[in-house]
Amino acid sequence: MTGPAWIRQPCSLFRAGPVVQEPRPPPRALLCPRSPGFANAPYSRRVTIDWAALRAAAGSAARRAYVPYSGLRVGAAGLTADRQVIAACNVENASYGLTLCAECGLVSTLHASGATGPLVAVAIVAGDGMPLLPCGRCRQLLLEAGGGGLLVDTAEGPVELDALLPAAFTGAELRARRESR
Repeated sequence: MTGPAWIRQPCSLFRAGPVVQEPRPPPRALLCPRSPGFANAPYSRRVTIDWAALRAAAGSAARRAYVPYSGLRVGAAGLTADRQVIAACNVENASYGLTLCAECGLVSTLHASGATGPLVAVAIVAGDGMPLLPCGRCRQLLLEAGGGGLLVDTAEGPVELDALLPAAFTGAELRARRESR
């Protein structure tokens, strides 16, 4: 394996997420504060994340969900680079296509709150407190709010969003097309 040593030093506190072999390289291992190169790692890999507190904030938001049709309460909580915790819940509508996922509310709250940093970690839970993975649309929203290194809580432990959304469509594609005209 090539690259900086800190990428090759997995943290013993976390289990590695799924490995994506094509078209992107496998997700980087998560870092422990005692890992070599910790100080030079990207912020989302250096910050200490209290996953239990993040899940609790998501659970609290899930209890406020408006779900008269499916009954599936979902809450999402995110930690920003400036250490703010924000949370949101899903809001259903009789016209199902208008239903807002908790992650959509989270990204909206991120911007409305005036947070000065991107999301670095996200926990999404059902009403029973168990982790849920974001749908494809929400993965795309989270990508713009935190980037591919955004840590997403799963039942198996945190994984980077890049592992959940390989070969993602980003603003770089839009800029490239606009510049090629």
